[in-house]
Amino acid sequence: MSEKVLKHLPELVRASLEGDKRTVELSTLTIIRKIKKEYPIISNELAKILSTYSAGAPLTRSLGVESPPVDKDSFLSLVKITDNTTFEEQIVLEENVEEKINRFLKERSLMEKLISNGIKPPNSLLLFGPPGVGKTMLSKYISHKLSLPLITLDLASSISSYLGKTGQNIKKVLDYAKLKPSILLLDEFDAIAKRRDDPTDLGELKRIVNVLLKELEEWPSHSVLIGATNHPEFLDKAIWRRFDLKIEMGLPNEELRYKLWTKHLSRDIINLPDDFIWVISKTLDNVSASDIKQISERVLRQVILDEDDPKKILIKTIKEIYPDVPSNFNKQMIKLIKEYYGNKLSQAKIAEIMGISPSTVNHHLKSLTQ
Repeated sequence: MSEKVLKHLPELVRASLEGDKRTVELSTLTIIRKIKKEYPIISNELAKILSTYSAGAPLTRSLGVESPPVDKDSFLSLVKITDNTTFEEQIVLEENVEEKINRFLKERSLMEKLISNGIKPPNSLLLFGPPGVGKTMLSKYISHKLSLPLITLDLASSISSYLGKTGQNIKKVLDYAKLKPSILLLDEFDAIAKRRDDPTDLGELKRIVNVLLKELEEWPSHSVLIGATNHPEFLDKAIWRRFDLKIEMGLPNEELRYKLWTKHLSRDIINLPDDFIWVISKTLDNVSASDIKQISERVLRQVILDEDDPKKILIKTIKEIYPDVPSNFNKQMIKLIKEYYGNKLSQAKIAEIMGISPSTVNHHLKSLTQ
């Protein structure tokens, strides 16, 4: 074995005895790179150890054995832990987002191969976008696909009015999540990772950001840290740069809205024609995945209980939930219904579906031909 490899051994032993997991990981990666060609079997064995162990913390120790961290004053748990092995939710994503997530999952599933070549697998992910676009749901999906428990920071119990207390709680959560393979979700990430030039901050958040920067730099390969925020503009720039992968999740486009409406308006319960779902997808554009799910569930309940026309209930529900829908909503709906259905639906039937008078339908149709 070459002198270049042997010189890493004192550092490796020292780091192991001191519990410096980051140095153990980096030194081992360096050794793997240097001995891969000459000693492939040993190199692969080291890679296997590094990919399945937390530098001394056995994988067999389950999350249920060790109690989650608690706030020392309120005794409330600082995290929520979920097992997503039975997760069955069908995830619908924009094509570019789906590609990035699939790539991330592939690299995580083949982390041993990456490590055996001296390459660290990606272990941090930043999800950003407006509320309701599926950031938390995607975190559960990643937890399911990687067969790792999801540890979610509980902001309500973690943030304290006492100086220094919030930082202590956050550090407890980070240390807990590093103990063994897991997914740590820091939801509403902007609440603890604000820009350090924020004049309203009293100082503690600056210290928390510094801790987060160090943790992101040294986060162990066996675990994944996910930050999720509705306000990426509030994040510290240095925090932003530390994440391996940044994914913007916007409001769904027309094609994705169609898939979401189709998914949530169960065909086993009601029968909405594809044409009508396309009309809704085209017309109602400023909605999130969460909005579509909420509307669909409300419609399904009403159809089951009242046994009424699902098209009529869907339009009525949309108008009730969004009383400020664009003034041309009726006009656009009527235009598209006419385009898709032609003469299959009479003006009286269109009026019934839209919840307006036949004369209003007639007026809109005339205006469209002018």
